[in-house]
Amino acid sequence: MRLAFWLYEGTALHGISRVTNSMKGVHTVYHAPQGDDYITATYTMLERTPAFPGLSISVVRGRDLAQGVSRLPSTLQQVEHHYHPELTVIAPSCSTALLQEDLHQLAAHSGVPQEKLLVYALNPFRVSENESADGLFTELVKRYAAPQEKTAAPSVNLLGFTSLGFHLRANLTSLRRMLQTLGVTVNVVAPWGAGIDDLGKLPAAWLNIAPYREIGTTAAGYLADKFSMPAIYEAPIGVEPTLAWLRSVIDQINRVGAERGVPPITMPKLHNFSLDGINAPSGVPWFARTADMESFSNKRAFVFGDATHTVGIVKFLKDELGMKIIGAGTYLEQHADWVRKELEGYLPGELMVTDKFQDVSKVIDEEMPDLVCGTQMERHACRKLDVPCMVICPPTHIENHLLGYYPFFGFDGSDVIADRVYLSCKLGLEKHLIDFFGDAGLEYEESTSSGEPHEALSAVTTGNGHAPHGVTSESEQGSGEGDMIWTDDAETMLKKVPFFVRKKVRKNTETFARENGATQVSVEVFRQAKESLGG
Repeated sequence: MRLAFWLYEGTALHGISRVTNSMKGVHTVYHAPQGDDYITATYTMLERTPAFPGLSISVVRGRDLAQGVSRLPSTLQQVEHHYHPELTVIAPSCSTALLQEDLHQLAAHSGVPQEKLLVYALNPFRVSENESADGLFTELVKRYAAPQEKTAAPSVNLLGFTSLGFHLRANLTSLRRMLQTLGVTVNVVAPWGAGIDDLGKLPAAWLNIAPYREIGTTAAGYLADKFSMPAIYEAPIGVEPTLAWLRSVIDQINRVGAERGVPPITMPKLHNFSLDGINAPSGVPWFARTADMESFSNKRAFVFGDATHTVGIVKFLKDELGMKIIGAGTYLEQHADWVRKELEGYLPGELMVTDKFQDVSKVIDEEMPDLVCGTQMERHACRKLDVPCMVICPPTHIENHLLGYYPFFGFDGSDVIADRVYLSCKLGLEKHLIDFFGDAGLEYEESTSSGEPHEALSAVTTGNGHAPHGVTSESEQGSGEGDMIWTDDAETMLKKVPFFVRKKVRKNTETFARENGATQVSVEVFRQAKESLGG
C-alpha cells in the first residue's frame, strides 16, 4: 500500500461508507484500530446534510489481541441496541486482513440475527474506493432485489448516486426534470436515499439508468441478467449527449411498453425541458457561436479525472465549444480501456493513466494549457502555475458540494459547464484587462533603491514577509528556466509583468525564442514574443 498526503481514490472504507451513508436504516461497523473512523469527519465537513454518518468502530487493541478477545460481537450488540438498523455492514480493515480474523464467525457470536448483518469481505490492501463502493452496492442489490410485477406506468431506476457524489443532488434534480417532461416516473434512486425495501422494488422499473462508469454499472448488469431489465449507461454531459440520452430513454421505454400494450411516448418540444418552459433548454449552441466564444477555438485544454467525467468533458470541450484537446488522462486504471475507446479520435497522443498527482502536475507545467479540467489536486497544481483550472470530478473540495442548483447532467448542466469554462479561462475582469492593456503602468518591483519592498508587493505579503498561499514571488521561483540567457534590459522588462503571471510569461517567451533560433532573450525578442502570443 502506497502512503501519500494526497490520493485520487480513498480507501475501501471510504467507498463502503459512500454506499452505507447514502442509505436509510443501514449502519457500518468498521473493525479497525482507534482513529480509523476518520471518515466521519470527511462527511460532516463536505456532505452538507443534517444527519451524521451511521458508522461505528469496533476497536482493535493490542491488549485484546494478546488476550485473544475481540470487541466486534459486543460492538454489534451495542449498535443493534442503540440504532436498531435494518442492516449492519461489517467492514474489514488492513489490520483485520493482517491478523486474518474471521469476521463471519465473530459476527455470528454477537447474537444479532444474521439476516440483519452483512460481512463485506474484501481485501482492503488491493481494493480502493470506487471498486469497493460498486461491489458493495451490487451485493446489496443481489441480496434484496426480488421478482415482481412491473409498474403500470413507465418508470426507471437511477443507480450509482452515492453520498459525496460530484454535484449529486443537482444532477438528480436535472435527471428527474427531464424524465418528468417525458412522462416517466422514478421508481427508485439507489443507493442515495434508498432503504432496504427500496432495493427490493428495483425489478419493478421498466429501465435502469446507470450514468456513472465507476459505481452502479455492475448492479445494472446484474439486474439485466437476472430480471431482463434494459439499462442505459451513458452520462448526459453536453447538449448532444443529452439529446441522445433522451432518445435512448424513449426507445427503451417504448420497447418495454410495446410488450405490455402501453401507448408509446414521444419526444416533447425542446422548450419543455427549459427552466422557463419558453426558450431553448440550453444556451450552449448559441453561446458557442458568439464572437466572445470564437476565441476559444484556439485555446488548448487538458483533462484529467475519473472515467465518466473525463470522457464527458473532453467531448464537450471539443464538440460543443471547439477547444483543442492537447491531452487527457484518468487515475482509474481499471476503466482506462473504456476511456481510450470512448475518446478515440479526440486525443493527439496516448491516454495518460496514473494515480500520482505529481506526474499530472509535471505535464501541466510542461504544456501550460489554457484550461485544465481536473480534480482538486490539479486545482492546487494550477494555482502555483497560474493556469486556469475547473474541478470536474472527485476528489473534490467543499466548494464542489454546493447548496444551489449546479448540475453537470442534462441541458442545465451544459450551461453550468460552459459558464465555468468561460469564467475559468477569463480569470475574471482583472486578468482580462491585464492581458488587454499589457503592463499599463502596473510595475511590480521587488524592491526600491532603499532596499525596502515595493508597496505593491508588500500589500500581498503576510506579516512575516512571505507571500500568501498560492502566490510565489520571483525570488522563490528563481531567475530563469533552463539554459536560456536573459539580457539585463529584458529582465527589467519582465519585472514589469505582474509577479503572479511572470513565470508563465518567462516560459512562453523562452519557448518562442528557441522556436525562432534565438540563443538569448533580448528586449527585441521579448517584444516579438509578446506580439506573437497576443500580449
